[in-house]
Amino acid sequence: MIQSSSPIPVSPLRRRIAWLGDATGLELALARRWAGELADVVEPDPASASGAATSDPTAVILAGRRPGCWDLQRATAVVRRWPLTPLVSLVTSLDDGRRRSGPVLPGIEEMTWTDLPGRLTWWFAELARGRPGSLGLPATMRREDRLLDTAVRLRAVAQGSGPGPRIAAAAARRIDLEGLADLLAGVGRPAAIRACGRPALDVAADAVVWDVNALGPDDLTWLRMLAAHRPGLPVVLLESFPRGDTVLAAVRAGAAAVLGRPLSMEALAGTLLRLEGRATGDPTGGNGAGTGIGAAGPGG
Repeated sequence: MIQSSSPIPVSPLRRRIAWLGDATGLELALARRWAGELADVVEPDPASASGAATSDPTAVILAGRRPGCWDLQRATAVVRRWPLTPLVSLVTSLDDGRRRSGPVLPGIEEMTWTDLPGRLTWWFAELARGRPGSLGLPATMRREDRLLDTAVRLRAVAQGSGPGPRIAAAAARRIDLEGLADLLAGVGRPAAIRACGRPALDVAADAVVWDVNALGPDDLTWLRMLAAHRPGLPVVLLESFPRGDTVLAAVRAGAAAVLGRPLSMEALAGTLLRLEGRATGDPTGGNGAGTGIGAAGPGG
């Protein structure tokens, strides 16, 4: 089983997330379920002036199934209600192409629905260490500076960690395999095994990160066989354009998580942290809550 390389500080308080907007459709339903297994999720009225500052949520998620559900005017009203709380604009697959051009709402962090559990796990771990994390940085900070801060912080945490789990990396193309290995090294989990193609059914690793590019029926069949040969082996899939139906199919076939491109280093680090915590009895890596990434989700 995958083992944690270093203890993660445990916060005595369970985090609280305010979910505003839609929670219907497979993608948002899965994202809300995962958030609810990492923190207490509430759906308050953002226009309400009631509630003391001590009851403010750790983060606010602005959710919508289609582009344009949240505009600057609506988002500004939320900022006025919780001026010191980080806001996250949750992006579904319908926003995927536009998202790659940069965030639409200035000062609000944008996050894909598949990245949500990993990003939250990493952020909660940073808060437990006494750090603001990228989501807690000033809203005026540039996107490039946030990415740089994340890379520096990940490197610092990795250098302070002991021996990590044995990770196997697999990808269909050599160039993708090399890029994946670089990302794993960047989050402090260097690949001990590299396979160009599919991971071996008897892979001698504690976890597998597999770049499938575009998930197909043959990949799902191989994933089922891998799960049968190595029960309990965490398998993280990387897919170019994850959709609700493909993610659900992968989870039902045995995947522990599915991440998309462009791959967030925080999402990767947080996902691996959750899987390490799962083996040690704390699936959030020290955040006091369970994880739902491996559950079948709605309908299963």
